[in-house]
Amino acid sequence: MHKLWVGVFLTILLNPAFAYDDGYYSSWQSALHLLWPPKADNLIRDSERIGPYPLLSNPVDFQDGFKPRLFNLWQQVNLSKETGAICGNGSEYKFYIRRVNDNHNYLFYLEGGGACWDYESCSGQEGVRGARNPDGIPDNYIFNLNTALVSPFIFPPHYEDHPEVQNWNLVYVPYCTGDIYAGDRVEVYDDPEGINAPLEWHHNGFANMRAINAWLRDNMQQPARMMVTGCSAGGTGSLVNYHLLRRDMSPTSTAYLFNDSGPIFPALQGSEAASLPLHRKINQAWGLDNIIDYISQDLPHFSVSDLGTINSALAQAWPDDRLAHVHFQKDLNYSAYSYERFYDYIESETDVITKWSYIHELWQQDTDALTMQLDQYDNFAYYLPQFRDLNESHCASIIEFNAADIQEEGQVLSSFIADFMDPTKPLLSFKESNEQLDYDKGVNAYYLFLNKVLGAPITTNPHLYERLNPPH
Repeated sequence: MHKLWVGVFLTILLNPAFAYDDGYYSSWQSALHLLWPPKADNLIRDSERIGPYPLLSNPVDFQDGFKPRLFNLWQQVNLSKETGAICGNGSEYKFYIRRVNDNHNYLFYLEGGGACWDYESCSGQEGVRGARNPDGIPDNYIFNLNTALVSPFIFPPHYEDHPEVQNWNLVYVPYCTGDIYAGDRVEVYDDPEGINAPLEWHHNGFANMRAINAWLRDNMQQPARMMVTGCSAGGTGSLVNYHLLRRDMSPTSTAYLFNDSGPIFPALQGSEAASLPLHRKINQAWGLDNIIDYISQDLPHFSVSDLGTINSALAQAWPDDRLAHVHFQKDLNYSAYSYERFYDYIESETDVITKWSYIHELWQQDTDALTMQLDQYDNFAYYLPQFRDLNESHCASIIEFNAADIQEEGQVLSSFIADFMDPTKPLLSFKESNEQLDYDKGVNAYYLFLNKVLGAPITTNPHLYERLNPPH
């Protein structure tokens, strides 16, 4: 009998199908891949090519631009409109991949960049918080410094932060539909001034994600480990699209969701949740009902009556996955999108500090509701620092992980991410209670410079703002 158990033990030890699979190839396999790149091994089934939101391939003669033997460099992948992919202005969609030869793990990074639901916000009108890339995605977009350097997650030669995912196959998903990668509606928006022609806008983000999924199934290996992330709209898009990416890519080992600053707060219809007016608006503008109906076919706890149920639905559907949410409690970007145009007393307020305080109050209400929801699940952690004077305290994982610390807990973001990625460690949540420690850090010249580059307010520290902008 003992020989049988020895055999079972050796099988588990030696067989990656039973043991933990980190997704890395041996050195000789990695070398061979330079000459003979691994081929797709999780091809699309016929049943996946039909029905609502199918996985559709590029036509056989379509030039997608991908070179299978080109490793460790960014490549642009073009998608035919026959895949269902298209930008908001009707132009062709494209995404970027940085393939590696030594592993078959994947990081999906969904680009951030606002949202839109009317003429002003979708046309890119100056002074209106709108959507990124209203004119579509230009060629070689990934080589724009604001794109390539956006996060340590996708920038392997980063000067300080080196999360493991930098070394995986990197999939960069540009944003050009203004719908948090969740839209399924063509809208015609009239110019309220009556000067310009009506704007036809394709809220097509959900189909774009399906087309990327299909291309990867057609051209790349099945992942061992897989992480889906992004900041702001990209974080929200990660949350919305995680279930289908996770289901259809079928990673053989560990799967991760890291939503940075793209919360979908609990907001039951008929409640007084602060985000409910926003949820009603985007549901109507982007055609979310059909998408939610489709996703909820095998994610039954996700309901159109409360968009925030996506959090609990994912936690219940994927109990062995590692899920995390991160945002600053003094965010003034995503929070402004969420409330400013939906509450007259906020939109009309002329005193900046007072307006910020109104936004913070509603954001805190929603944040508290989200933490209560996530506290029910051992596989869904949160990390909520108070303030960083960079990009309106928005997006903790952009530029660098520094200054997204929670001093009272002795926590730094880089350690939280490392522990989050380690399946042997429990998922722990952290929520900072004292913003004053962050305000007291004072001026950070590097962040002041970056705020200028990013087009963000020079500071959202109320004490510094009053010093730099004294009353006349």
